[in-house]
Amino acid sequence: MDEITPRKVQTIRARSAALARDALASLGNVVFPPVCAACGRTTGTHRALCVACWSDIRFIERPYCAVLGTPFSHDLGPDIISAEAIANPPDFDRLRSAAFYSGTVRNLVHALKYRDNTHLAVMMAEWMRRADDGMIARCDGIAAVPLHPTRMMSRRFNQSAELARNLAKLTGKPFLPGLLRRKRRTSQQVGLSRTAREDNVRGAFALSPDREDAVFGRSILLIDDVYTTGATVSAAARALRRKGAAEISVLTFARVLDETI
Repeated sequence: MDEITPRKVQTIRARSAALARDALASLGNVVFPPVCAACGRTTGTHRALCVACWSDIRFIERPYCAVLGTPFSHDLGPDIISAEAIANPPDFDRLRSAAFYSGTVRNLVHALKYRDNTHLAVMMAEWMRRADDGMIARCDGIAAVPLHPTRMMSRRFNQSAELARNLAKLTGKPFLPGLLRRKRRTSQQVGLSRTAREDNVRGAFALSPDREDAVFGRSILLIDDVYTTGATVSAAARALRRKGAAEISVLTFARVLDETI
């Protein structure tokens, strides 16, 4: 009979643990079958999209404006800046987004934001990392656009903070929770015009007490779920700039765009 050595015992235990994990996973798939994160159709694995939903996604790729990240229909050369960025320079240094806010991407945002599917933030943050265009490597810390405390109580979590936290975990960059605070509760931005959005969030953000050292002279990457007109991230960027931020980049999961320019 073969001698049972400590190494063999360790191997047996490892195999037994692996079999137990596989059995639990199989049982879990029976109780909670894997479905498409966007539409609910059955899929082969969890945290995945079905073929139809994946095909529907429009990622934002080069060529795009070096400042606003707005995609161009034709490649006009490196570091080209759009007319919008020249005419109305933003309060931040650059913006990038992972995908067009439509179809599957809209469904994912709503599932995270309104249906408490916080597990989706892992996948969404991975897409944002792919779209960052070097901003993550340059930043000193990652912060999120905050919710007002009363809205935080009703929603129970901040979707932008979930994206920022997972992005920091994926990249090893410092996560700066609570860096900014919302001084007053603003109206929902949905349905407001550009001017009304700007008025709604003007002066709404401030740096949290005793956080100046995290901002002064630093490069901050600001995270939000969707970029529409830029009113919200611009107001947040101004609050950071007032406290001496050297560079402010914005990265969002989705962006509202009609078409390329």
